[in-house]
Amino acid sequence: MIFNKETAKKTAEVLLQINAIKLQPNNPFTWASGWKSPIYCDNRIVLSYPLIRNYIRETMAKHIEAHYGKPDVIAGVATGAIGIGALVAEYLNLPFVYVRPEAKNHGRKNQIEGHVEKGQSVVVIEDLISTGKSSLNAVNALKEAEVNIKGMVAIFSYGFDVATKNFHDAKVELHTLGNYENLLEQALDTNYITKKEQDILAQWNSNPSEWNAN
Repeated sequence: MIFNKETAKKTAEVLLQINAIKLQPNNPFTWASGWKSPIYCDNRIVLSYPLIRNYIRETMAKHIEAHYGKPDVIAGVATGAIGIGALVAEYLNLPFVYVRPEAKNHGRKNQIEGHVEKGQSVVVIEDLISTGKSSLNAVNALKEAEVNIKGMVAIFSYGFDVATKNFHDAKVELHTLGNYENLLEQALDTNYITKKEQDILAQWNSNPSEWNAN
């Protein structure tokens, strides 16, 4: 679920502006999964642009306050959401922790880095949602620490059906600043892509694992 359409379009605008999102329907990228993709998203670039990172931070923080009140802790999903998660926690004057993909095999063998206590309320911050598996892996680690997950807030989601199902099955509420549908609208409105390219990008989104640029 996006915050609102105005926020989604503004988020798309700034992410395209700094090349955090690149759209190349005629020269697709190859993801680590092997999927061919006409889009590549790296929202960590946001941290290098103070005005844009402040927009992301403040929009996320204000939504958290409006929707959840003030949780006890903000948690970022490593590695992509550590930076923006810490900024949101700072804005809200809240403690921050981050969650590794798996526990370390040395030292204290932590998966959760930072201090969180049983029963505390937590909002999880993520930079990007694809299938949702890595995001929900972090949620599961927090649940094992017996905290109360209020929900997750992310910068952008590809809007895959599998992600919707995964979050629904996990009973985790997800809100995002932007999504794929509004990204394509913004890209078309600003002549970043043509109508033909928009159609190609929409086809990919409906079946990304089987999409072929040729």
